[in-house]
Amino acid sequence: MKPLALLTGTANPALARRVAAYLDVPLLEVVVGRYPDGEVEVQLLDSVRGRDCFVLQPTCPPVHDHLLELLVLADALQRASAVRVTAVVPYFGYARQDRKTGPREPVTAKLVANLMVRAGVQHLLALDLHAGQLSGFFDIPLDHLSARMLLADYFLHKGLSGVVVVSPDVGGVRRAREFAQALGAPLAIIDKRRDRPNQVAEVVHVIGKVYRRTAILVDDIVDTAGTLVRAAETLVRRGVREVYACCTHPVLSGPAVERLAHSPIRELVVTDTIPLPPEKRLERIRVVSVARLLADAIARVHAHSSVSELAEERLAAELVES
Repeated sequence: MKPLALLTGTANPALARRVAAYLDVPLLEVVVGRYPDGEVEVQLLDSVRGRDCFVLQPTCPPVHDHLLELLVLADALQRASAVRVTAVVPYFGYARQDRKTGPREPVTAKLVANLMVRAGVQHLLALDLHAGQLSGFFDIPLDHLSARMLLADYFLHKGLSGVVVVSPDVGGVRRAREFAQALGAPLAIIDKRRDRPNQVAEVVHVIGKVYRRTAILVDDIVDTAGTLVRAAETLVRRGVREVYACCTHPVLSGPAVERLAHSPIRELVVTDTIPLPPEKRLERIRVVSVARLLADAIARVHAHSSVSELAEERLAAELVES
Protein backbone atom coordinates (compact mmCIF):
# COMPACT_ATOMS: atom_id res chain seq x y z
CA MET A 1 0.00 0.00 0.00
CA LYS A 2 1.32 3.42 -0.96
CA PRO A 3 1.94 5.75 2.03
CA LEU A 4 -0.88 8.19 2.86
CA ALA A 5 -0.22 11.92 2.73
CA LEU A 6 -2.59 14.61 4.04
CA LEU A 7 -2.28 18.30 3.25
CA THR A 8 -4.43 21.41 3.30
CA GLY A 9 -4.69 24.94 2.02
CA THR A 10 -5.86 27.95 4.01
CA ALA A 11 -9.62 27.25 3.94
CA ASN A 12 -9.94 25.20 7.14
CA PRO A 13 -6.58 24.22 8.66
CA ALA A 14 -8.13 23.56 12.08
CA LEU A 15 -10.32 20.81 10.64
CA ALA A 16 -7.33 19.40 8.75
CA ARG A 17 -5.36 19.19 12.01
CA ARG A 18 -8.21 17.33 13.70
CA VAL A 19 -8.41 14.86 10.82
CA ALA A 20 -4.63 14.36 10.90
CA ALA A 21 -4.80 13.63 14.63
CA TYR A 22 -7.44 10.91 14.07
CA LEU A 23 -5.39 9.39 11.25
CA ASP A 24 -2.20 9.70 13.32
CA VAL A 25 -0.33 11.21 10.38
CA PRO A 26 1.44 14.57 10.12
CA LEU A 27 0.14 17.25 7.80
CA LEU A 28 2.53 17.76 4.90
CA GLU A 29 4.32 21.07 4.97
CA VAL A 30 2.86 23.35 2.33
CA VAL A 31 3.45 27.04 1.72
CA VAL A 32 0.36 28.81 0.37
CA GLY A 33 0.80 32.50 -0.25
CA ARG A 34 -0.13 35.36 -2.53
CA TYR A 35 1.96 37.38 -4.94
CA PRO A 36 1.54 41.16 -4.69
CA ASP A 37 -1.03 41.07 -7.51
CA GLY A 38 -3.11 38.43 -5.70
CA GLU A 39 -1.98 35.33 -7.61
CA VAL A 40 -1.89 32.11 -5.58
CA GLU A 41 1.56 30.72 -4.80
CA VAL A 42 1.98 27.10 -3.64
CA GLN A 43 5.08 25.15 -2.71
CA LEU A 44 5.20 21.58 -1.41
CA LEU A 45 8.01 21.23 1.14
CA ASP A 46 7.76 17.42 1.41
CA SER A 47 8.21 14.78 -1.28
CA VAL A 48 4.97 13.17 -2.46
CA ARG A 49 6.43 10.87 -5.11
CA GLY A 50 4.51 7.60 -5.11
CA ARG A 51 2.23 8.70 -2.24
CA ASP A 52 -1.58 8.57 -1.97
CA CYS A 53 -2.38 12.24 -1.40
CA PHE A 54 -5.50 13.75 0.18
CA VAL A 55 -6.09 17.51 -0.03
CA LEU A 56 -8.57 18.75 2.58
CA GLN A 57 -9.95 22.04 1.29
CA PRO A 58 -13.57 23.24 1.52
CA THR A 59 -14.38 25.84 -1.12
CA CYS A 60 -16.01 28.14 1.42
CA PRO A 61 -15.88 31.97 1.38
CA PRO A 62 -13.83 33.52 -0.05
CA VAL A 63 -14.86 30.86 -2.55
CA HIS A 64 -12.62 31.90 -5.45
CA ASP A 65 -9.45 32.00 -3.34
CA HIS A 66 -10.05 28.61 -1.78
CA LEU A 67 -11.14 26.98 -5.02
CA LEU A 68 -8.03 28.21 -6.83
CA GLU A 69 -5.83 26.99 -3.96
CA LEU A 70 -7.37 23.52 -4.36
CA LEU A 71 -6.78 23.53 -8.12
CA VAL A 72 -3.16 24.68 -7.77
CA LEU A 73 -2.46 22.14 -5.01
CA ALA A 74 -3.87 19.32 -7.15
CA ASP A 75 -1.72 20.41 -10.08
CA ALA A 76 1.39 20.61 -7.88
CA LEU A 77 0.78 17.10 -6.51
CA GLN A 78 0.26 15.65 -9.96
CA ARG A 79 3.45 17.26 -11.26
CA ALA A 80 5.32 16.00 -8.16
CA SER A 81 4.45 12.37 -9.09
CA ALA A 82 1.78 11.64 -6.46
CA VAL A 83 0.28 8.24 -7.22
CA ARG A 84 -3.26 9.57 -6.63
CA VAL A 85 -4.82 12.93 -5.71
CA THR A 86 -8.05 12.88 -3.70
CA ALA A 87 -9.81 16.15 -2.96
CA VAL A 88 -11.57 16.12 0.41
CA VAL A 89 -14.14 18.90 0.04
CA PRO A 90 -16.31 19.15 3.17
CA TYR A 91 -18.20 22.10 1.65
CA PHE A 92 -18.56 22.37 -2.13
CA GLY A 93 -19.01 25.96 -3.25
CA TYR A 94 -21.17 26.66 -6.31
CA ALA A 95 -23.32 23.63 -5.43
CA ARG A 96 -26.49 25.71 -5.69
CA GLN A 97 -25.73 26.59 -9.30
CA ASP A 98 -26.48 23.05 -10.43
CA ARG A 99 -29.01 23.70 -13.22
CA LYS A 100 -30.28 26.32 -15.62
CA THR A 101 -33.25 28.20 -14.23
CA GLY A 102 -33.55 30.55 -17.20
CA PRO A 103 -32.18 31.19 -20.67
CA ARG A 104 -28.48 31.97 -21.21
CA GLU A 105 -27.44 30.83 -17.73
CA PRO A 106 -24.41 28.63 -16.98
CA VAL A 107 -24.32 25.43 -14.94
CA THR A 108 -21.43 26.62 -12.82
CA ALA A 109 -21.29 23.56 -10.56
CA LYS A 110 -20.45 21.42 -13.59
CA LEU A 111 -17.79 23.92 -14.66
CA VAL A 112 -16.15 23.72 -11.21
CA ALA A 113 -16.28 19.91 -11.34
CA ASN A 114 -14.53 19.98 -14.73
CA LEU A 115 -11.88 22.34 -13.40
CA MET A 116 -11.08 20.01 -10.51
CA VAL A 117 -10.67 17.03 -12.82
CA ARG A 118 -8.52 18.96 -15.30
CA ALA A 119 -6.32 20.18 -12.42
CA GLY A 120 -5.48 16.60 -11.49
CA VAL A 121 -8.08 15.52 -8.92
CA GLN A 122 -8.64 11.79 -9.40
CA HIS A 123 -11.07 11.09 -6.56
CA LEU A 124 -13.47 13.25 -4.56
CA LEU A 125 -14.72 12.97 -1.00
CA ALA A 126 -17.63 15.35 -0.40
CA LEU A 127 -19.97 15.97 2.51
CA ASP A 128 -23.70 16.73 2.18
CA LEU A 129 -23.76 18.06 -1.36
CA HIS A 130 -26.66 20.43 -1.88
CA ALA A 131 -28.25 18.29 -4.60
CA GLY A 132 -27.92 14.61 -5.45
CA GLN A 133 -27.36 15.25 -9.15
CA LEU A 134 -24.02 16.91 -8.36
CA SER A 135 -22.46 13.47 -7.98
CA GLY A 136 -23.07 12.96 -11.70
CA PHE A 137 -21.13 16.12 -12.59
CA PHE A 138 -17.76 14.49 -11.85
CA ASP A 139 -16.08 12.14 -14.31
CA ILE A 140 -14.08 10.60 -11.47
CA PRO A 141 -15.01 8.39 -8.47
CA LEU A 142 -16.95 10.34 -5.84
CA ASP A 143 -17.76 9.25 -2.29
CA HIS A 144 -20.58 11.26 -0.75
CA LEU A 145 -20.71 11.43 3.05
CA SER A 146 -23.44 12.77 5.33
CA ALA A 147 -23.27 14.46 8.73
CA ARG A 148 -26.88 13.42 9.41
CA MET A 149 -26.04 10.79 12.03
CA LEU A 150 -23.62 13.12 13.86
CA LEU A 151 -26.25 15.84 14.16
CA ALA A 152 -28.94 13.31 15.10
CA ASP A 153 -26.67 11.92 17.81
CA TYR A 154 -26.31 15.39 19.31
CA PHE A 155 -30.08 15.79 19.63
CA LEU A 156 -30.60 12.25 20.89
CA HIS A 157 -28.25 12.99 23.78
CA LYS A 158 -30.16 16.17 24.62
CA GLY A 159 -33.16 14.03 25.56
CA LEU A 160 -35.77 16.34 24.03
CA SER A 161 -39.40 15.23 24.28
CA GLY A 162 -42.26 15.60 21.82
CA VAL A 163 -39.90 16.23 18.91
CA VAL A 164 -41.04 16.94 15.35
CA VAL A 165 -38.47 17.31 12.59
CA VAL A 166 -39.30 20.13 10.17
CA SER A 167 -38.09 20.71 6.64
CA PRO A 168 -37.96 24.48 5.97
CA ASP A 169 -38.90 23.88 2.33
CA VAL A 170 -40.23 21.16 0.05
CA GLY A 171 -36.82 20.65 -1.56
CA GLY A 172 -35.31 19.44 1.71
CA VAL A 173 -37.98 16.84 2.51
CA ARG A 174 -35.78 13.83 1.81
CA ARG A 175 -33.02 15.19 4.05
CA ALA A 176 -35.48 15.94 6.86
CA ARG A 177 -37.20 12.56 6.49
CA GLU A 178 -33.90 10.71 6.94
CA PHE A 179 -33.12 12.88 9.97
CA ALA A 180 -36.58 12.17 11.43
CA GLN A 181 -36.01 8.44 10.96
CA ALA A 182 -32.69 8.68 12.80
CA LEU A 183 -34.48 10.36 15.73
CA GLY A 184 -37.62 8.22 15.52
CA ALA A 185 -39.67 11.42 15.24
CA PRO A 186 -42.53 12.58 12.97
CA LEU A 187 -41.98 14.93 10.04
CA ALA A 188 -43.50 18.30 9.15
CA ILE A 189 -42.92 20.43 6.06
CA ILE A 190 -43.04 24.17 5.48
CA ASP A 191 -44.30 25.09 2.04
CA LYS A 192 -42.89 28.42 0.92
CA ARG A 193 -42.57 30.68 -2.08
CA ARG A 194 -39.35 32.47 -3.09
CA ASP A 195 -38.82 34.36 -6.33
CA ARG A 196 -35.02 34.44 -6.33
CA PRO A 197 -32.03 33.06 -4.33
CA ASN A 198 -31.34 34.56 -0.89
CA GLN A 199 -34.72 36.30 -0.88
CA VAL A 200 -36.67 35.74 2.34
CA ALA A 201 -39.41 33.29 1.47
CA GLU A 202 -43.11 33.71 2.09
CA VAL A 203 -44.50 30.81 4.12
CA VAL A 204 -47.66 29.41 2.56
CA HIS A 205 -48.50 26.27 4.57
CA VAL A 206 -47.20 24.13 7.42
CA ILE A 207 -47.90 20.48 6.65
CA GLY A 208 -47.91 18.23 9.70
CA LYS A 209 -48.64 18.42 13.41
CA VAL A 210 -46.42 20.88 15.26
CA TYR A 211 -48.66 22.29 18.03
CA ARG A 212 -47.12 21.90 21.52
CA ARG A 213 -44.13 20.02 20.10
CA THR A 214 -40.38 20.70 20.10
CA ALA A 215 -39.42 21.49 16.52
CA ILE A 216 -36.02 20.78 14.95
CA LEU A 217 -35.51 22.57 11.63
CA VAL A 218 -33.13 20.63 9.37
CA ASP A 219 -31.22 22.05 6.40
CA ASP A 220 -27.92 21.45 4.63
CA ILE A 221 -26.82 25.09 4.31
CA VAL A 222 -27.63 28.22 6.29
CA ASP A 223 -26.55 31.19 4.20
CA THR A 224 -28.31 34.46 5.04
CA ALA A 225 -30.62 32.63 7.52
CA GLY A 226 -33.71 34.41 6.18
CA THR A 227 -35.61 31.22 5.35
CA LEU A 228 -34.59 29.51 8.58
CA VAL A 229 -35.63 32.42 10.80
CA ARG A 230 -38.91 32.93 8.95
CA ALA A 231 -39.66 29.21 9.38
CA ALA A 232 -38.89 29.40 13.11
CA GLU A 233 -41.17 32.41 13.55
CA THR A 234 -43.96 30.59 11.71
CA LEU A 235 -43.59 27.53 13.94
CA VAL A 236 -43.80 29.70 17.07
CA ARG A 237 -47.03 31.22 15.75
CA ARG A 238 -48.30 27.67 15.18
CA GLY A 239 -47.79 26.86 18.85
CA VAL A 240 -44.53 24.91 19.10
CA ARG A 241 -42.90 24.85 22.53
CA GLU A 242 -39.27 25.33 21.40
CA VAL A 243 -37.45 25.67 18.11
CA TYR A 244 -34.04 24.14 17.45
CA ALA A 245 -32.23 24.05 14.12
CA CYS A 246 -29.30 22.26 12.55
CA CYS A 247 -27.34 22.32 9.33
CA THR A 248 -24.11 20.88 7.97
CA HIS A 249 -22.66 24.01 6.37
CA PRO A 250 -22.81 27.33 8.31
CA VAL A 251 -22.07 29.85 5.57
CA LEU A 252 -23.73 32.62 7.65
CA SER A 253 -23.23 35.45 5.19
CA GLY A 254 -24.62 38.98 5.21
CA PRO A 255 -27.26 39.54 7.90
CA ALA A 256 -27.31 35.91 9.06
CA VAL A 257 -25.74 36.41 12.50
CA GLU A 258 -27.97 39.37 13.36
CA ARG A 259 -31.07 37.51 12.20
CA LEU A 260 -30.17 34.45 14.29
CA ALA A 261 -29.42 36.61 17.34
CA HIS A 262 -32.95 38.03 17.26
CA SER A 263 -34.71 34.82 16.26
CA PRO A 264 -36.76 32.39 18.37
CA ILE A 265 -34.26 29.61 17.58
CA ARG A 266 -33.04 28.31 20.91
CA GLU A 267 -30.00 26.54 19.49
CA LEU A 268 -28.44 26.18 16.04
CA VAL A 269 -26.22 23.10 15.70
CA VAL A 270 -23.72 23.16 12.83
CA THR A 271 -20.56 21.30 11.82
CA ASP A 272 -17.02 22.52 11.28
CA THR A 273 -16.99 22.05 7.49
CA ILE A 274 -16.70 25.84 7.38
CA PRO A 275 -14.68 27.65 10.07
CA LEU A 276 -16.59 30.19 12.14
CA PRO A 277 -14.69 33.37 13.01
CA PRO A 278 -15.22 34.79 16.52
CA GLU A 279 -17.74 37.39 15.34
CA LYS A 280 -20.05 34.61 14.11
CA ARG A 281 -19.86 32.44 17.21
CA LEU A 282 -23.13 33.26 18.90
CA GLU A 283 -23.78 31.65 22.25
CA ARG A 284 -26.69 29.73 20.74
CA ILE A 285 -24.52 28.17 18.01
CA ARG A 286 -23.04 24.74 18.76
CA VAL A 287 -20.35 23.27 16.49
CA VAL A 288 -20.02 19.51 16.03
CA SER A 289 -16.85 18.23 14.37
CA VAL A 290 -16.88 16.05 11.25
CA ALA A 291 -13.17 15.27 11.67
CA ARG A 292 -13.69 11.67 12.78
CA LEU A 293 -16.10 11.01 9.91
CA LEU A 294 -13.68 12.43 7.34
CA ALA A 295 -10.72 10.57 8.86
CA ASP A 296 -12.58 7.25 8.71
CA ALA A 297 -13.55 7.91 5.09
CA ILE A 298 -9.98 8.83 4.12
CA ALA A 299 -8.64 5.68 5.78
CA ARG A 300 -11.17 3.55 3.87
CA VAL A 301 -10.41 5.19 0.53
CA HIS A 302 -6.69 4.70 1.15
CA ALA A 303 -7.25 1.03 2.01
CA HIS A 304 -9.61 0.52 -0.98
CA SER A 305 -12.43 -0.55 1.34
CA SER A 306 -16.12 0.44 1.40
CA VAL A 307 -17.00 4.04 2.26
CA SER A 308 -20.78 3.56 1.95
CA GLU A 309 -20.82 1.59 5.20
CA LEU A 310 -20.12 4.86 7.04
CA ALA A 311 -23.56 6.16 6.04
CA GLU A 312 -25.39 4.61 8.98
CA GLU A 313 -22.57 4.35 11.51
CA ARG A 314 -23.11 6.36 14.67
CA LEU A 315 -20.11 8.42 15.72
CA ALA A 316 -20.08 10.30 18.98
CA ALA A 317 -20.94 13.97 18.43
CA GLU A 318 -17.87 15.90 19.54
CA LEU A 319 -18.32 19.61 20.17
CA VAL A 320 -15.65 21.98 18.93
CA GLU A 321 -14.48 24.41 21.58
CA SER A 322 -15.23 28.09 20.92
